[in-house]
Amino acid sequence: MNEPIARLRALRSVELRTVACPESVDFYTEIWGLRTVEQGNDVAWLRGSGPQHHVLQLTAAERNGLGRISFAVSTPADVDAAARRLEQLGIPILEGPGPVADAGGGYGLRFADIEGRVIELLTGTYAVAELGRHDAVPVGVTHVVLNTVDIDAAVAFYTSVLGMRVSDWSEHQMAFLRCNSDHHSIAFNQAGWTSVNHVAYEMPSVDHFMRGIGRLRHSGITPLWGPGRHGPGDNTFSYFADPAGLVCEYTSGIAQVDEDRWLCRVWRRIPELSDTWGTAGPPSQQTRTHMAGIADPGAFERFPELREQIPGAVEATEIGTDVRVAAAGKY
Repeated sequence: MNEPIARLRALRSVELRTVACPESVDFYTEIWGLRTVEQGNDVAWLRGSGPQHHVLQLTAAERNGLGRISFAVSTPADVDAAARRLEQLGIPILEGPGPVADAGGGYGLRFADIEGRVIELLTGTYAVAELGRHDAVPVGVTHVVLNTVDIDAAVAFYTSVLGMRVSDWSEHQMAFLRCNSDHHSIAFNQAGWTSVNHVAYEMPSVDHFMRGIGRLRHSGITPLWGPGRHGPGDNTFSYFADPAGLVCEYTSGIAQVDEDRWLCRVWRRIPELSDTWGTAGPPSQQTRTHMAGIADPGAFERFPELREQIPGAVEATEIGTDVRVAAAGKY
């Protein structure tokens, strides 16, 4: 196994490309509970109650998609070391290593994974004063679920290259990966195309979680699925669609992993384990459609040459249930 390029400390923030940027900014700030830190004509940076400068960046786009996923590392030396390891692995660097000019600052680099998702490693970002946790608002982003055309190749890349660990599987349909004691920061869902499934926001407690759902209901917004509690991760869940149709989740109580004692297990995909409370029922077709999103080539659209440059890059075509994958298993 290759040595990971860096030790990831935490999931820091997510950028979403959205066809409804102004409406989504209003939704996430006026109803969801985030606050605007900075805003431009076609972009906004939003914070939670925690110390991160921002946890969500919304960028106007012609179609929905994932802009990038940012992970925190400890020092600039870690970023520089990651750059050297990426070079050794033959993975092109899109930006950096160096000072970041975007809102939030810091020192970092960006590269693409085998399906074209942009990954950012950051350190030394601006901090903001933490807010009180009396109101039912998110602390920050706690995990991202990603649709993949090859779950084995995706898991191999994120474990070997990024050093993440597999906490659990949901049969061979989903894999839950961690970078710290949280049960998962990234999860992969086997699908017909690459896309973002949903972004989850941490609520400080079950009480905050339920009061947040109540606030959305008072605004006329009902859950796509939930509230309930998942088996894998043991976290509460309630999923909603934002104005662009992208899925956002309130969650709380994620399981904490003791590295010396945790045993990865394979969960059966049955309603009793999908929702251990038994309150949510199975996800509807509408929910599944929102979570499927649309095919998102990510960085491969802007930099077509990356498909040839990234070892193990995945090429996929959906033909019914047949997904054709090339060069899988490189890592």
